Amino acid sequence: MAVRIVPYLVFGGNAREAIQFYADVLDGRIEGILTFGDNPFPGMPEEAENRVMHAQLTVGDSALFFSDTYPGQDHRPGNQVTVTLLVDTVEQAERIYTALAEGAQEIALPLQQTDWSPAYAQVTDKFGVPFQINTVPADQA
Repeated sequence: MAVRIVPYLVFGGNAREAIQFYADVLDGRIEGILTFGDNPFPGMPEEAENRVMHAQLTVGDSALFFSDTYPGQDHRPGNQVTVTLLVDTVEQAERIYTALAEGAQEIALPLQQTDWSPAYAQVTDKFGVPFQINTVPADQA
């Protein structure tokens, strides 16, 4: 049985905004968004109703899962997941880097040529999610 690794990104109430942002930046397809309110249960606080319980964004052959924390649940933005984006061209890397760097919380390594990549960067975006952008030309993949 094959194993797929699917990064799961957890937000403190703005998952829906993040899903749309990443769908736009990565040319992804939102497969569905389920809120806590879609599966109500006795005693559920009203502020939970519109929070994302689970969502999936498909990008090429890969997927990202998303959710919001439940109200009152601890949330530590950015330090629980790092997402590596493998792209084919420097142009793709530049487009994605530019979008993620806008309003970024940290740019640890600006987009640049490295020993292993013609365009590589490390950026923590405006939502606190750390990304690595790594260009691997198709003839080297």
